[in-house]
Amino acid sequence: MSAPNSIIGTVLHAIGGISASTCYLPSTKTKGWSWNTYWLTQSFFAWLVVPLLLAWITVPNFFSIIVNAPLKPFWMAFLLGGVYGFGGMSFGKAINHIGYSLTYTLAIGISAVVGTIMPLMVFGGLNDFFTKPGGTIVLLGMILSIVGVAICGWAGFKKEKDLDADKLNKTGFNMMLGLALTIVAGVLSGVFNLSLEYGQPIADMAAENGAGHFEGNAKLVISTFGCFVVNFIWYIIVGFKQNTLKEFLPNKEEQAQVKNRLFKNWMFSALTGVLWCMQFFFYGLGHVRMGDYQFASWVLHMSMLIFFSYIVGVIMKEWKNVKKETYIVLVVGLVVLILSFCVTSYGSY
Repeated sequence: MSAPNSIIGTVLHAIGGISASTCYLPSTKTKGWSWNTYWLTQSFFAWLVVPLLLAWITVPNFFSIIVNAPLKPFWMAFLLGGVYGFGGMSFGKAINHIGYSLTYTLAIGISAVVGTIMPLMVFGGLNDFFTKPGGTIVLLGMILSIVGVAICGWAGFKKEKDLDADKLNKTGFNMMLGLALTIVAGVLSGVFNLSLEYGQPIADMAAENGAGHFEGNAKLVISTFGCFVVNFIWYIIVGFKQNTLKEFLPNKEEQAQVKNRLFKNWMFSALTGVLWCMQFFFYGLGHVRMGDYQFASWVLHMSMLIFFSYIVGVIMKEWKNVKKETYIVLVVGLVVLILSFCVTSYGSY
């Protein structure tokens, strides 16, 4: 395994951020499906198929490692991954109410701090946070991240005031509901990082078996499987209640055009799953290169994600109809967030 290099680690986290910030864009291309059907399908790929394939391809003797994994790390990673499953649901719904850029900014900004502090509180090390060289710089980066999130949240409320009633009804923009969902999503996303930390002994076993920088794929599949189980049970029940499960397959009477549409829906859902999973594939590669400041990986990765989600939001013209003052507040928040992950990266280095 090569020596730690936080510069390379930062670049890898950036690639993961690009993947994560674009993963739900394919949902805009699905036709004739309810949200329940789309979410259930993308869950199948994002949290079961793709993580399993990655682990099988990159981790030697993967299935043997899983069979012989210590029980506590395995089940804690699985159960906490299941808790994150509810966060994933909240995140997806929040996008419908406040758009991509605000959902990512608020939820991931909260996750960046919660996901960094929580493992230190559970596993120890919080008291030593300030004593390590660069620790106070990393803390400053985290504080800047919180400030950036607050500014962007302010921009969101200003956006709601800028939009008239007709535009609000047309877009479904609802800042209060979206804010509540993003708080839930952000806190539970932080729990997902705790799930990954509990699964570290499984990653260590993978490293001993020659997985190298791909060791994180062994623990990732345990966490995501817990997330998939929760989402599968939830949306199967919802599908029965709302009679949406029939959307998966066309009726015999339906034309070939409808079947072609369904095929595209499956492909777009699969693409969502691949992009979502790739964020943690690159997160794992970046994490092992962060040296003594691996705990800073979460806040750095999330800050990257926020930055690129803004780019997506601008491309999708989510801020097209707001006042210039609101857009300036948004840009200020973005600049603070950029500064936050620069400071965090410097502190890690």
